[in-house]
Amino acid sequence: MHGAVVQDPSSPAMAAAVDYIPDKKPTANCSSMQQKSSSCCRLEGKVAIVTGGARGIGEAIVRTFVQHGARVVIADIDDAAGQALAAALACCYERCDVSVEADVERTVRRAVARHGRLDVLCNNAGVLGRQAPGDKSILSLDAAEFERVLRVNALGAALGMKHAAAAMVPRRAGSIVSVASVAGVMGGMGPHAYTASKHALVGLTKNAACELGRHGIRVNCISPFGVATPMLINAWRRRGDGDEDDDAMAAPSSCSSSSLDVEKMEEVVRGLANLKGATLRASDIAEAALFLASDESTYVSGHNLVVDGGVTTSKNVIGL
Repeated sequence: MHGAVVQDPSSPAMAAAVDYIPDKKPTANCSSMQQKSSSCCRLEGKVAIVTGGARGIGEAIVRTFVQHGARVVIADIDDAAGQALAAALACCYERCDVSVEADVERTVRRAVARHGRLDVLCNNAGVLGRQAPGDKSILSLDAAEFERVLRVNALGAALGMKHAAAAMVPRRAGSIVSVASVAGVMGGMGPHAYTASKHALVGLTKNAACELGRHGIRVNCISPFGVATPMLINAWRRRGDGDEDDDAMAAPSSCSSSSLDVEKMEEVVRGLANLKGATLRASDIAEAALFLASDESTYVSGHNLVVDGGVTTSKNVIGL
């Protein structure tokens, strides 16, 4: 389960794209960092787009990619958080609702125009889905909401793959990494729409790897267990009070979770975890994304890297 955001495409704010390029130079990069090991700068010279990159797991991925020498385009709809992160890391921000193909196409086109190439796409944007109070099972399925969740989580990733791959084909190289979920590995790990969307994303990853391998493009995904992101924290907080609006689960940066909220959420996840003595954090998912984006995984494609401490091999299931 991860924390990234999209916006209703009918919003007037979507009418104009926001393109933010900071003036300042990066404060640290691979040429200036003290190289403690040969793997210090594993994305040196590469260009990456990270969707849902403004907060949560996406932010951790952006920071890790920049640290390892990548030129990163942050794609999100949270303008305040995205622009602030871009300014802090001296990278670029593009407003992008992944469920709108024109937004995705424009983001890829601008990244290539600005940097001359695209090496990595990280499909991280996603939503958990609105849940009405009371029965949350398939008996209360809301067809429109089900379609919306799949449009963001599955179609959004497919659109990213389509346009990123088109930019990668001429160079016959590239890596596409999507953030799925343990809900895409087994049942009982999330709401039905979210679970269906993440199963779709895992299947899409495997099929895209088959289709794009002839062009030298690798396609993989990561399936994390619970990470204390704003989306998960807000969803858990609302479980007991019936106020389960999706975009409370994807709260704006002005409502970001306090460190106390994070600590409480991590305690909950540790209680559900199979692997004891460790805490899963966004940085762990970022490291997995770094491996799959880098040349260290040069022969890895069609793989779902499950980062769950073995929970999907056990009988533990989150109560819905």
